[in-house]
Amino acid sequence: QVQLVESGGGLVQDGGSLRLSCVASGRTFSMHAMGWFRQAPGKEREFIAAIIWSGGTTYYAESVKGRFTISKDNTKNTVFVQMNSLKPEDTAVYYCAAVKGAGGVRSRYDYDYWGQGTQVTVSS
Repeated sequence: QVQLVESGGGLVQDGGSLRLSCVASGRTFSMHAMGWFRQAPGKEREFIAAIIWSGGTTYYAESVKGRFTISKDNTKNTVFVQMNSLKPEDTAVYYCAAVKGAGGVRSRYDYDYWGQGTQVTVSS
């Protein structure tokens, strides 16, 4: 099992920045990749970004490319997402997730473990 705990959410103004963190514990050696998703009220959970744990290859949704940056610290089993130029439409609960096996990273169904989520609210 892998446990994931997110932090860093909050309220920010339009155009502002936030950095989310996700600390993994447990059988972290089994992780292939980690990703970030978000879910706004009444909407499906959508892919934001992912990073391959060993190699560092990154993947982004078009909606955040150029504004969000995913990174990791293997020594601390932590993945980050730096979110810049935030917009009101970025308001959502943001979830960290981990994949055990090699394969896709863009679908929520690719992921085996999930954090509890952290709220991000962008005011206009």
